[in-house]
Amino acid sequence: MKTPHDLVIAAKALIHEVSLDDADQAIRDADVLLDVREADEYAAGHLPGAVHVSRGMLEFKLGGTPELSHRDLKVVLYCKTGGRAALAARSLQDMGYLNVQSLAGGFDAWAAAGKPVARPNLPAFD
Repeated sequence: MKTPHDLVIAAKALIHEVSLDDADQAIRDADVLLDVREADEYAAGHLPGAVHVSRGMLEFKLGGTPELSHRDLKVVLYCKTGGRAALAARSLQDMGYLNVQSLAGGFDAWAAAGKPVARPNLPAFD
């Protein structure tokens, strides 16, 4: 039986991971930047301009959103460390998407490198 780690390794062998050094350009060139983490992770902080679609709903959301269903759409995905995004990228390839990239190291690597993080502006109750 395969482990989740085995599945991630297999997916990473078949997808394109963009390095942190090349991430800014890949994101600028993308039509959509997708955060596939859970809603609470996204709410705590995300890459500027990212659209939240949790990994569990990804295929359904993209399949049901006409402006996101074009095969030639340029997509960059990320999660916390790269595993969920790799699985998501592989799934999008299986759906016929031609230009899918996953951010190597995910949100954690992005934030650790000091790159910008968007956080919600919540009211302070003093």
